[in-house]
Amino acid sequence: METLRNVEEWKPMMKPALDSKTSEFKLLGYAQATNDDIWNCLVQKVWKGNPSKRLYEVAQDIFHLAANMYMSYLTLHAYQDDDLMASIAALTGGSEAERTDQ
Repeated sequence: METLRNVEEWKPMMKPALDSKTSEFKLLGYAQATNDDIWNCLVQKVWKGNPSKRLYEVAQDIFHLAANMYMSYLTLHAYQDDDLMASIAALTGGSEAERTDQ
């Protein structure tokens, strides 16, 4: 019988698959690709949380992750980071440069 576990529990066993996918993306020109980025992309876009899956299903999802989905994740993540910095600046009364000019 196949064991069902939450995907986070499988992560330590998925290092070889993540390494392979990271190498693939680097060959495709995504020089900044990392295992953690690929894993987080899967959590947010494919698995949408921490569902229960079998080992082979998690490996299959890693190997089938398309470059366009990864790029979409990176783009969205970059916009969220920019929004966070803008929110912090708004809460603190502007940027550091603006405060030193006054």
